[in-house]
Amino acid sequence: MTTATLIANAPIHDDSSVWESLKQAIANSSGFKCWQEEQNPEINNISPSLDFQVRHYLRQTLETLAY
Repeated sequence: MTTATLIANAPIHDDSSVWESLKQAIANSSGFKCWQEEQNPEINNISPSLDFQVRHYLRQTLETLAY
């Protein structure tokens, strides 16, 4: 059985609940906490939401890895 078949047969989860769990796990990670401390304080004034911060962190991390 291929990976694609396994994924296709996997139960469908609510994307929002998966994102909430992932977001909380990332927010509790030491890497995210260090990143928050290094950020310009203005980023927290623009949008203090955890969702915004985690998305920004992931974007920067992926850009760094792609480089």
